[in-house]
Amino acid sequence: MREVDYLAGQLLVASPRLVDPNFVRTVVVLLNHDAQGAMGVVINRPSELPVADYLPEWVDRLAFPEVVFYGGPVEQTVAIGLRESPDTGVNSTPVPGLGMVHFGEDQPDLTDGRVRVFAGYAGWGPGQLEEEIEEESWITVPAFARDVFSSVPDEVWAEVLVRQGGQIALLASMPLDPELN
Repeated sequence: MREVDYLAGQLLVASPRLVDPNFVRTVVVLLNHDAQGAMGVVINRPSELPVADYLPEWVDRLAFPEVVFYGGPVEQTVAIGLRESPDTGVNSTPVPGLGMVHFGEDQPDLTDGRVRVFAGYAGWGPGQLEEEIEEESWITVPAFARDVFSSVPDEVWAEVLVRQGGQIALLASMPLDPELN
């Protein structure tokens, strides 16, 4: 049995070969990854739903654009909040400078930094993510809190790839349909 490197705190960047419509050209920040599976949220799929319609008390803390983001295909009625946070306490994540928000528990005036709201999440069962990475569906790269709070989320996929340099950076210029190349 081979040893598994757990990837919580990394970004999963969809490779051009990933054709699942839920994940084409997505970037997922992995919040948890262990022997039981993995969980994260897609950070570059904004919806047109204003957060103010659902969580008006958080409006003053929202990162631009102030809409609900599609976090993934699992439990899309669940709101997940991420916030800029210098602390490493109970609500921290494996990504430095990134904390969790528990809506209904946390108070907006107690939350440091900007907040982004996601509907649903991306989840993988035991061994599933490792298999997808081995199939080269995902590229794993270090995550930064600034990736989550980009004011131009549609550009995050290409920006993250270019930041890696070398052959990986070239993937950012591939057309959505390689047949058009």
